[in-house]
Amino acid sequence: MLWEKINRFWKAGLTEKNKKAPLFVMIMLILFIVEGCSDRTPEVSDIEITQQDSEAYSFDKKDSASTECIAEILSDIYEEAVDTNTLGSLDMMRRMVARLGENGYVAVDSGNQIDMTQAEQAFDFCKAVDEKEMDELTIIVVMEMGIRKFDLKTEDGNVNIVRGYYQYDQNGSLQNRSTVSYPADFWQYTEEGYLIFEGSYFSDENYILTLSDTPEHTMLRVLPLDEKCREYNRKYILPVGYWQNNLFLCNWSEDDFGDLDFYDLFDRFYPMIYRQPVPYMSDENLGVGVIYQVPEKLFEDVIGVYFNMDRAKLRSKTAYLSALAAYEYRPRGFYEGQYPDIAYPEVVGYTENEDGTVTLYINAVYPHENMSKEFSHTTVIRPLSEDSYQYVSNEIVLPEGEHDIWWHSNRLTKEECKEVYGENYIVE
Repeated sequence: MLWEKINRFWKAGLTEKNKKAPLFVMIMLILFIVEGCSDRTPEVSDIEITQQDSEAYSFDKKDSASTECIAEILSDIYEEAVDTNTLGSLDMMRRMVARLGENGYVAVDSGNQIDMTQAEQAFDFCKAVDEKEMDELTIIVVMEMGIRKFDLKTEDGNVNIVRGYYQYDQNGSLQNRSTVSYPADFWQYTEEGYLIFEGSYFSDENYILTLSDTPEHTMLRVLPLDEKCREYNRKYILPVGYWQNNLFLCNWSEDDFGDLDFYDLFDRFYPMIYRQPVPYMSDENLGVGVIYQVPEKLFEDVIGVYFNMDRAKLRSKTAYLSALAAYEYRPRGFYEGQYPDIAYPEVVGYTENEDGTVTLYINAVYPHENMSKEFSHTTVIRPLSEDSYQYVSNEIVLPEGEHDIWWHSNRLTKEECKEVYGENYIVE
């Protein structure tokens, strides 16, 4: 895949002179425009595009689940959400999924945080695929501002998909923004309870930039999950996740903090504590590095909220400036960015220990690579009060053989920083 090749080139090029070349920057900027720059799974464009793959099955004109009917079923919940400014909230999406289920629809939320309704229909369809029988299935995926509707048809073990994206207008009606059709090049129901399918369709816009059809990955949890697992995940794991930090990507404990990057964790914890972005920003000029001197109290207070560690140990793991009573802090720059489509954590089991800690068993779900478990890790949490807790340890389990979590990027070392920025540094 083009993005993976560029990402690997990016990492390999960190020690090469060519990383300052305009071509490199141009490639990265183009790809960020195409793929998006957030850690969320990209949503379908709001631009109204209708594509039809000539090789894909064309469904009957009769809509198996009309959007007018769906909008009517959800109208009162939608109106309440608009009035209370809670559209897209977990509670409202849960109510919408439940309402659709009550009306016989297979439904789930876009983030796989709510159990699928009418899941037996999905099981039956997967069985029909395996047994090469004919069957049809419609799945409604509730999103923040609308829905995705998948009309699936199988025959002789092949699956064809028509996917529509519908967005609410000012009147609460669902308006079609995109409809594409494609055969499933990849189809799997996994041991972890996920339905995964993938296909490609032609798009003029993307073809101009990538010279290839547009791939679409879909991963939907069919198997129900213990609600306590979901609660633990939302409270302790998802707020940090895997985005630009290695809290859950390396082995460590309170006795040995291993390779934890406390600067990345400062970046993650600060907004969680103060409800605002980290004030120490990188320079607008991509070729200029910035070094800040963060007061020791601020840095230690932020890290101390989530770790039981003394300041001497923290200072030994960072660049502490004793003469200034501050920590040297360098924000991530352009060359330390991360691939936007990354895995997300899902707690699949837990043990409440006698000492008050909780052991969480977590799978890394990676839709972009069609993997319901790229790797797993066991994380121990120490709840202190209703809203306070500490991370105690983490142990990662990778698949057998060599496995590279290639989408994660570490911060540059001092040597790499010198190669990238040279003397172009600003000290704040």
